[in-house]
Amino acid sequence: MNNVELDGLKVLRVTKDPAIEAVDEPTYARLIGSEFHNGVIEVKVLSKLLPDAPDYARGFIGVAFRIDDNNKSFEAFYVRPTNGRCDDQLRRNRSAQYFSYPNYKFERFRTECPGKYEAYADMGLNEWLDLKIEVNGDRARFYINHSPQPVLVVNDLKHGTDKKGEIGLWIDIGTEGFFKNLKITSY
Repeated sequence: MNNVELDGLKVLRVTKDPAIEAVDEPTYARLIGSEFHNGVIEVKVLSKLLPDAPDYARGFIGVAFRIDDNNKSFEAFYVRPTNGRCDDQLRRNRSAQYFSYPNYKFERFRTECPGKYEAYADMGLNEWLDLKIEVNGDRARFYINHSPQPVLVVNDLKHGTDKKGEIGLWIDIGTEGFFKNLKITSY
C-alpha cells in the first residue's frame, strides 16, 4: 500500500501480497482506527491488471468491513470489472460479489446457493467506479456508480447483527487497485 499520483490525483495504491495464493482472503489495506458497525461506506475505486496477472484475474477490488482484531473474520463486497462487459452472460452475472471470511467464500456460495450473492453490474477495467455499502444489523446493500437501486442485497450477513470491526480496502489476485474519496458514515 502506498500513495501515488494517478491522472494528476493523489490516490492510494494497493496490491496483494504474492505469498498469499488462496482467494477471498484478508488481502486488504486495513484502516486502523476505523471501527465500524452500522452505517455507510463510500469509495471510488479503479482496478488494473498487473503485468503478471493470471488469465483468471478479473480486476478484483472492493471493501472489507467489520474486520476483527486478528484478521480472522470479516464481511466484504467486491467487483470483477472484466466481467461487466464480457460476452459470456454467466461471467457478466458474476460482476459483483458478497463474501464472508472465513467460512463463506464465493465457491461455497456458488455451490450452496448459486446466484444469491452475486449480481450483474455494468463496469470495466481502468475506469473509476463509485462503490457504496449500506450496513444495518445483518443486512447490507451494495450500490455501484450512484445507482438508485442496489446491485446486490444481502439480508443475512454471515457474522450476524452485533459484529463490529475495522474497514479494509480489498483487492485480490492480479489486481493493482486504486482508492480515493473514502467516506465512512456510522449510525
